[in-house]
Amino acid sequence: MRVRDLDESELISLLTAVLPTGERTILGSGDDCAFVASPEAGFLVTTDILVGGEHFRTDWSSPDEIGARAAAQNLADVAAMGGRTSSLVVSLVLPPDTPVDWVVALAAGFGERARLAGAGVVGGDLSSGGEVVVSVTAQGWTHETPVLRTGARPGDILAIAGTLGRSGAGLELLSRGLVDPACHDAEVLGDLAEAVTTYRAPTPPLEAGPTAAAHDAHAMMDVSDGLVMDAGRMARASGVIVELDPALLAPDVRALEAPARACGRPALDWVLFGGEDHPMLAAFPPRVVLPTPFRPIGVIGAVEPEGSPRVRLDGTDISGGWGHFRH
Repeated sequence: MRVRDLDESELISLLTAVLPTGERTILGSGDDCAFVASPEAGFLVTTDILVGGEHFRTDWSSPDEIGARAAAQNLADVAAMGGRTSSLVVSLVLPPDTPVDWVVALAAGFGERARLAGAGVVGGDLSSGGEVVVSVTAQGWTHETPVLRTGARPGDILAIAGTLGRSGAGLELLSRGLVDPACHDAEVLGDLAEAVTTYRAPTPPLEAGPTAAAHDAHAMMDVSDGLVMDAGRMARASGVIVELDPALLAPDVRALEAPARACGRPALDWVLFGGEDHPMLAAFPPRVVLPTPFRPIGVIGAVEPEGSPRVRLDGTDISGGWGHFRH
């Protein structure tokens, strides 16, 4: 059965059957708006979009992986402000010949990630188009003051929670045909499994965001476009220098030895410039005991007179990363 064989209400009923309601949902899908409880003084909101052929490929990723990926990157944005997600709305653009089972599987993958985060999926929209597009808006809250990317201070410890470089390595392995795109068996993928799986459906450390907020993190953001690029954004927002220590990045480099051998390139390239693992990058006060699961990867330095905010690796200026309109 294809989506053209159902009317909109029939397709919506199939999708809502696999999506969570969420404990803060007072009125969910079915009216002009959802009604979600927000007892805190403010709320967090973010939005993101995935375009088929650009952000995912249906011959590389299963529909549930695509749905999980769409949920993960929005949940990570809320977590990166120190918050938790209360609700999401998701809109789909679907070619008319898209199999209904494929769409339901995408919704199920999306819904499972939302469910694990304690969030409800409370509405959205459907439209016809030439390519699959997944557009998501997430709303959340925090009991603490939101942690911004503007608060890093000289002397702070720069720390990361989550992985670096895996998604970038997985993308390259698939792009170069070094793994079978139809293979989803971790045992068959072997040492390449973590990279490919992270590319297809990253698992951000969502609880690390509220944990960092509760431990007085000065600044935080999720790494979606690469460590160097996103650290540069924190540096400019805070007016500081981000000093990355290659020795502290060594665990991520070692974890990517097998993909590096397969691709014939340094693993450090992915660690520095690969995006979409969605770890939490945070600046903590000096001499703090970093909360689990954070680990140090550098320090925050002061900008010299006549200098500018930037990122340095082992004392050398470095830049680069993902750009939506220039890759």
